[in-house]
Amino acid sequence: MGVPESIEKRVRQLRKEIEYHSHRYYVLDDPAITDEEFDRLYKELEELEKQYPETITPDSPTQRVGASPARELREVRHSSRLYSLDNTYSEAEMREFDTRVRRALDIDEVDYYSELKIDGLSIIMRYEKGKLVLGATRGDGTTGEDVTDNVKTIRSIPLRLREPLDIEVRGEIFLPKSEFDKVNQDRSEKGLALFANPRNAAAGTIRQLDSREVSKRRLDAFFYQIVEPRGFGLETQEQVISMLRHQGLKGEPNGRHCASLEEVLDFWESWRERKRELNYAVDGVVIKVNRIALHDELGYTAKSPRWAIAFKFPAEQATTRLKEVALQVGRLGTMTPVAELDPVQLAGTTVKRASLHNFDYLQERDIREGDIVVIEKAGDIIPQVIKVVTESRTGREKPISRPSKCPVCAGPAGKTRENDVALRCLNPGCPAKLEKRLSLFCSRGAMDIEGLGEKMIARLIEGGLLNGPADIYSLTKEDLLALGKGIGEKTADNLMAQIGKSRNNALHQLIAGLGIPGVGTKIARDLANYFGSLKAFRNASLDDLMAVPGIGNELAESISSFLLNPMVGEELEIFEKEINAHEDSLQREKPLKGLSFVITGTLDDLTRQEAEEMIVSRGGRVSSSVSKRTDYLVAGENPGSKLEKARTLGARVLNEKEFREVIEGEST
Repeated sequence: MGVPESIEKRVRQLRKEIEYHSHRYYVLDDPAITDEEFDRLYKELEELEKQYPETITPDSPTQRVGASPARELREVRHSSRLYSLDNTYSEAEMREFDTRVRRALDIDEVDYYSELKIDGLSIIMRYEKGKLVLGATRGDGTTGEDVTDNVKTIRSIPLRLREPLDIEVRGEIFLPKSEFDKVNQDRSEKGLALFANPRNAAAGTIRQLDSREVSKRRLDAFFYQIVEPRGFGLETQEQVISMLRHQGLKGEPNGRHCASLEEVLDFWESWRERKRELNYAVDGVVIKVNRIALHDELGYTAKSPRWAIAFKFPAEQATTRLKEVALQVGRLGTMTPVAELDPVQLAGTTVKRASLHNFDYLQERDIREGDIVVIEKAGDIIPQVIKVVTESRTGREKPISRPSKCPVCAGPAGKTRENDVALRCLNPGCPAKLEKRLSLFCSRGAMDIEGLGEKMIARLIEGGLLNGPADIYSLTKEDLLALGKGIGEKTADNLMAQIGKSRNNALHQLIAGLGIPGVGTKIARDLANYFGSLKAFRNASLDDLMAVPGIGNELAESISSFLLNPMVGEELEIFEKEINAHEDSLQREKPLKGLSFVITGTLDDLTRQEAEEMIVSRGGRVSSSVSKRTDYLVAGENPGSKLEKARTLGARVLNEKEFREVIEGEST
């Protein structure tokens, strides 16, 4: 039975509406409907595609995020070479460039097109009949990497152009400054090395193997080039930019046609200071001869086009004295060194503090208290110390030692994992962590206790009523009323009711609220689905944790270390008594517990992810490689070398039918 015509029509209409509103929101920054109205359209399309999977197409808005990670990034050979741009920081060299161009063309004046140079990474995209079929990195200019699935997660990039064109375009992917700040804040909380600038963050993101992770970072993109533009009747770079925008491809909005070099220099000068107004990092201006016919006439050097150049902005740096190093302690106990500086003007602001990232960073650069240091703003956002002026040393500078104790609670400090760059306070009861930890526990993504916000938590801590999340369940109405001002009978009753309600929350909410390093809401659900009860999770061994899909050795060790902490153990014991936390869907026996599976080849009726979920939900473990510990090899079409290895090692080989029988308990 086919798809009803009315459904096909509605699906087409929904896609068209969603594409239109996505363009308004992500490209034009001018939404025409509310977020709620957009979400309703999107959910309706999702439901129809779920009900009628035959309607799903690769360019559907619902297909932006892939279902499972790629194993590796495939190499792609570019249709034509990508050249590097020559660059300069000098007005005199800009005038030499202009003279060379006019002399080579034998003309008195040449007009240019000037564009702000985005500090991101190059991307090449190919559309066939208007549909996105390839996104690739620049690589060495001849060969790049296929990042199509990751490119699709960028909401400002259309999956389908407005016309059914066969076209290749080039542009720049970047991470907005506001998002860069959020990403580094998140990495700091997790004890990961911070990105030095938005460009590094964007480059690290676009090469991820899991598009689901890429989608969490709000990358953006601007486009500036069409390969073989004269095939589309385009005669100038200005027309190229216009056509890209007409097809729905976002362009940097401040580019300008310049009738002479003097106008180019004025454009550069005007943006030298104004660049800080932008929510994306720019490091100069790209100047191109505007008329495309002249590009062939001017040609290329071995590395660069002779018809374009990058006029870079001077680096935003300042020199000052590092007075001392202070320590900040975050929610997860991450101890971050911060440079206290003699105040200095940098990029339009007075800078008194700068990031030192971590203690490895300090030691690698031999940074000392009293040093004269050079500071720079990463992407014009975060001031950071980049080097020491060693020739200014007097001998009175003090080396900075790695602390062994937390500056707040005097508890032990150390690394939770061997290769971790972050130094942490290892005391779960540290006051510096307590307020943030309690806020996380009560937040909507965790135990969702309405009324226990930051202000109330601060009052309860100050009143000596809360020393950890478990204390919430020993609070009484009388305790709350005793706090006095602003807390009456009604407020106390409401809060006690919310605390009572939270006693029946799902296990994943409790796990998400514990503040385990590296465990967010998704991992919390995975853990809850696997273990089913707080008791089983609390008693999980390292091997048990490593058997959970998506949890690698490092994260398993981090969780295990957290659970083995005596203070955490005491809290979990209280939670077992006070909270009825479990995952209803998994309160059943796990017939595959202790069994190890490897899946290879292509299955007929199941995706690899579906097969893995069937195994894991029944207590089994899925591995990517065959070993002596492998109990079953599930072999589909084209199984490869794993089949022979499994037979050699004595693992039982199952076809898809036999696999279902084992899963359903019909065969052992």
